[in-house]
Amino acid sequence: MTSPATTTNDLTTLSGQLRLKVLELYNMAHAGHIGCSLSCLDLMIATLILRKQPDDTFILSKGHAAGALYVCLNHLGEISDDQLQTFYKNGTTLPAHPAPNQHKGIPFATGSLGHGLPIAAGIAHANKLLGNQQAVYVLLSDGETNEGTTWEAAHYAIQQGLDNLVMLIDKNGLQGFGPTADVFGDTADVAKWQAIGFEVVEADGHDIEALAATVDTLRLQTNGKPKVIIAHTVKGKGVSYMENRLEWHYLPMNADLYEQAKADIHDRYLTA
Repeated sequence: MTSPATTTNDLTTLSGQLRLKVLELYNMAHAGHIGCSLSCLDLMIATLILRKQPDDTFILSKGHAAGALYVCLNHLGEISDDQLQTFYKNGTTLPAHPAPNQHKGIPFATGSLGHGLPIAAGIAHANKLLGNQQAVYVLLSDGETNEGTTWEAAHYAIQQGLDNLVMLIDKNGLQGFGPTADVFGDTADVAKWQAIGFEVVEADGHDIEALAATVDTLRLQTNGKPKVIIAHTVKGKGVSYMENRLEWHYLPMNADLYEQAKADIHDRYLTA
């Protein structure tokens, strides 16, 4: 699975186009979880759309950002335009959180936080046992690193030497009830992940070109360490009134806010 976007300008345009699709989906459904979808979209472009090995596995652990996943899979041709229009509707294969067994790019149901990394670690271990060269990418929220199952899976990955596992943490600094640093403290901290044995890289979570290069570099490392990219992102990225605002984890848009959001994306991403 590849994308024709190759230059920085191409990638900026792609990011803007997919942001508009995310906004369209959530406006159509009159649903929330917009801010968290916009914060991790560039991470998905870098890891899911631009990846060079089509047989690698991608898992969206923070399933509340399903809209971002759906528009990326639509871009790749795995979800049709007609299917995309059924988002959130009765009988859809594209519910508020990803559901399995309907689309190749969605191998597991996710959204109950703390399960994505254990699943990804299991797949990575199976790949090791099978002797194949496939990698596994898993995208978590920074709040999700509060979960005990995340840390259990992390230690399992270290013990098994799963250097074919690449975790991405969408570190936007906000979770359901407030700043992540104020809830359980900063559990998406570089020093913590280095201390337990991960290969750790910090990154700008909105620099798609640099992210894709980092992912490629980490994928090729066979040093016996699982990897984590701690990506600094902005919740609601691209929409002025949503950026770094907790309420846009939940709120839907009204008609005026939708028009303003589209205008912001055009101005920031699609104006030459």
